Amino acid sequence: MIFLEYMNKCERFQLERFKFIAFLFGLPVIFICLSVNAGQSVVAGEIAPTSENSFTIVVIPDTQHYRGSGTKAGSDDSGALTNKVFDGWTDWIAANLDRQRIALVSHVGDIVDINNREQWALARRCMDKFHGRVPYGISVGNHDMTGAGDSSLFQEVFPKSRFDGFRWYGGCFEKPSGSTAISGNNANSAQLFEAGGMKFVALHLECNAPDDVLRWADTILRRHADRRAMITTHMGLGPRNKPKTGEDYFDAPKGRMTWTKCHGKRGNSAQQMWEKCFKTHQNVFLICCGDQSRTQAMRRKSTGQQGNTVHEVLSDYGANGLRVMRFIPAKDRIEVRTWDPLNGVLCESTSLVKDRTAHQFTLTYQMSPSRLKQKQIPAVK
Repeated sequence: MIFLEYMNKCERFQLERFKFIAFLFGLPVIFICLSVNAGQSVVAGEIAPTSENSFTIVVIPDTQHYRGSGTKAGSDDSGALTNKVFDGWTDWIAANLDRQRIALVSHVGDIVDINNREQWALARRCMDKFHGRVPYGISVGNHDMTGAGDSSLFQEVFPKSRFDGFRWYGGCFEKPSGSTAISGNNANSAQLFEAGGMKFVALHLECNAPDDVLRWADTILRRHADRRAMITTHMGLGPRNKPKTGEDYFDAPKGRMTWTKCHGKRGNSAQQMWEKCFKTHQNVFLICCGDQSRTQAMRRKSTGQQGNTVHEVLSDYGANGLRVMRFIPAKDRIEVRTWDPLNGVLCESTSLVKDRTAHQFTLTYQMSPSRLKQKQIPAVK
């Protein structure tokens, strides 16, 4: 993992070389010098701003890059708990809310690596940078709960009460009685926002959401059938069948996953969530997911039960970048850019996925004015 390099005696040569390469390949990057500690600076690029009448949704992939005492990676020199990737990404988001016309921030889950209060406190500090400034939602990943589905620590840090005061908050799944530890108290949530003259509903569903959560999701999608719907959930695309060897994570046939990690027999696989809920709603057009760092980037175009196109998009990049999804209504397209704020560059290739078009691509999506009509679909049984 390469972070921004401090300028040294070769800084002028390196900057000029970077400028020349960007110019040669026509990359939409401008160059700035960011001030950091006294007497130090870093070279960073910046993605071109989003134009008027367009808007952006930022998707944050898994943020498990914790370093320091008590982490899997061990301690650095100070032993302090850090997450430079999460910090850098959320710094960039907070600084670019206006410039990129960001309408929503969506986290695909695995916010933490180890489910403890120390990592959750750091995650909260990262997300606090834009709290109250833009709608956002979080999908609870398998690292964010126990295998049985207990997400109590997530709920301590990101409870329903933290969002109740926002007009854009569409509520969460609430159990009729008993403990909220499994699936309750914002572990499954809805966000309502408007952008580009369109109304949207976003659902953030926990990893392997059980049937009672899917019934709630059905209710939300029906209630807001006049809104364009996107769903973020942790497990989606990756090895279709549960890997039996380490190599299977890389090489086995891939698609919508048919296996689970959480909630035991109650848990639904990505394929079951599609069959039971997602495909039945005509307003669903986008499903975002993470979880599979050994797949990193993948997408597929599916067709819902009512003929609607649904784009399913995986991103789990390690430190290689987050997703900047630029909606251009006048052209009926979504320009998807994998952007590395730490190095100020577009992610053109990775060691696992070398094809540039897996990281920088365009989705076609009809955004001309029309009222979405939703047929009544039987609830999940």
